[in-house]
Amino acid sequence: MSEPVRRGRPGHDQQTVLRVAIELFNRQGYDAASMGDLARELGLTKSAIYHHVPSKEHLLERALDEALDELTAALDTVHADLSHTPEERLRAAVRSSVVVLAEHLPAVTLLLRVRGNTPAEQNALARRRDIDHRLAEMVREAADTGAIRADIDPLLASRLLFGMVNSMTEWLRDGSDVDALADTITTLAFDGLVRHRA
Repeated sequence: MSEPVRRGRPGHDQQTVLRVAIELFNRQGYDAASMGDLARELGLTKSAIYHHVPSKEHLLERALDEALDELTAALDTVHADLSHTPEERLRAAVRSSVVVLAEHLPAVTLLLRVRGNTPAEQNALARRRDIDHRLAEMVREAADTGAIRADIDPLLASRLLFGMVNSMTEWLRDGSDVDALADTITTLAFDGLVRHRA
């Protein structure tokens, strides 16, 4: 017989609890935030919070998975599209990472702050390293075709490219035109700031 679905108490569904937890972890830091703090944010007693979630680390794991699953899915889609050149796929990867970050800003912000202090964080860091290596391979493929310069280490180039994207967590605000922002960052990353004269 399967376990009953944990629905939470009236007024707080699982997504609401997760959204509030992510906001709390980003504001106070995961280590400093307690389940009691989360209960207060939700207007619950400390014991009542456990009707919604089994643990603080469970919430962290779900938050990190949200960010990582979206980034991985975006990369999978781009990488599978063999109708485009390696350069076009790399541009699409940069552009889609901007969109994922903007659409999942709180979860991605939390992801970029983890340091490996818990099993959930260690798993997230391992998944981030895998994403870094996949992106580096896309840089290498584009360089091998001569579409982009080949004199920069692909892993370093990837980290610099996506470091620019990740910096958005420091200044991006709700209401930004995500498509325009994704276009601007992609153009800047590949075409630079210098105006080319005829």
